[in-house]
Amino acid sequence: MSHVKESIEVDVPVRTAYNQWTQFESFPQFMVGVERIEQRSDTLTHWVTKIAGVTREFDAEIVEQIPDSKVAWVTVGGESEQSGLVTFRPLDPSHTEVTLMMVFDPEGMAENIGDKLGFVDRQVKGDLTRFKNFIEDRGRETGAWRGHV
Repeated sequence: MSHVKESIEVDVPVRTAYNQWTQFESFPQFMVGVERIEQRSDTLTHWVTKIAGVTREFDAEIVEQIPDSKVAWVTVGGESEQSGLVTFRPLDPSHTEVTLMMVFDPEGMAENIGDKLGFVDRQVKGDLTRFKNFIEDRGRETGAWRGHV
């Protein structure tokens, strides 16, 4: 199993950053390789990704969600095995630290080589930077789901 952890400071309040992160269907706008996400229930999402020409589909179940604090998930079924946690820490009233941690199992030679060369770390860092730009350019979230799981 491989691990990745990246953090970024965003220039929005914690509530805004958290609210935007709960809008999973917007992820393709800032996550490279994410083709589509469908919110199937409060705790289940269906993902379609395409990375290096390889398309994958899988479901992810939210196993813990605390507004303005964290969202944790695990994949269920499908080809991809991963789990993750994103946390939100207010730095002051208008700045938030967003930290994304993932544990995943690279499949096949290409994914194992890419993992060893730091591809996933760079991908996550880039996705967080694009999230930062996305939310700061908008200045507000596109929606929110503030339920507890």
